[in-house]
Amino acid sequence: MFSPVTSQNAKRAAVRKALDAYKVYITAQSFSDGAYRARVLVDGEAYWVDEFRLSQLQQGLSPAELELTPAADD
Repeated sequence: MFSPVTSQNAKRAAVRKALDAYKVYITAQSFSDGAYRARVLVDGEAYWVDEFRLSQLQQGLSPAELELTPAADD
């Protein structure tokens, strides 16, 4: 039997786990010929993405699901 406190703690733990799943860090941005590109860091790997892919990553999709390839070292 769940008490209200136990239930609330379980819900908070589920939210915390979901938010920690994929943290996306923008490390560089470029604007060229009206196109936006961002270099992002996800789980220690860097990727160059456009605005659409960036929004998908921020919504929780993984780089593997988006078939992204890691950025070459600059």
